[in-house]
Amino acid sequence: MSQTEIPLGDVTLNAAMPLAARMRPSDLNEFEGQRHLLGRGRPLAELADAGIVHSMILWGPPGTGKTTLAKLLVEAAGARWISISAVLAGVKDVRRAIDDAELHPDRQTVLFVDEVHRFNKAQ
Repeated sequence: MSQTEIPLGDVTLNAAMPLAARMRPSDLNEFEGQRHLLGRGRPLAELADAGIVHSMILWGPPGTGKTTLAKLLVEAAGARWISISAVLAGVKDVRRAIDDAELHPDRQTVLFVDEVHRFNKAQ
């Protein structure tokens, strides 16, 4: 084990990673809050267990786990994850993501658009 690795129970964390990345939950069971949606037998948990991911908009203040929740749902459903930021991306990037998804017809692909409200009608 190097000096940049930290043993923590049965996992080893990379100390060079940002704290938020090291503390981020790795599966839906570790996600805190939203039990009315994520608890056993609840809607989002059932969909993820069934391998289904629907279009959705997650809204809330920065740092509340929207991106983390989306990524965990995608992973639980066994889908592919493509992430773009509407702050930096344009139509070309969305088309590229769609083309990439079409190359993998065997798996559902989720396109996550962070800051989607930043897109404008011209795009």
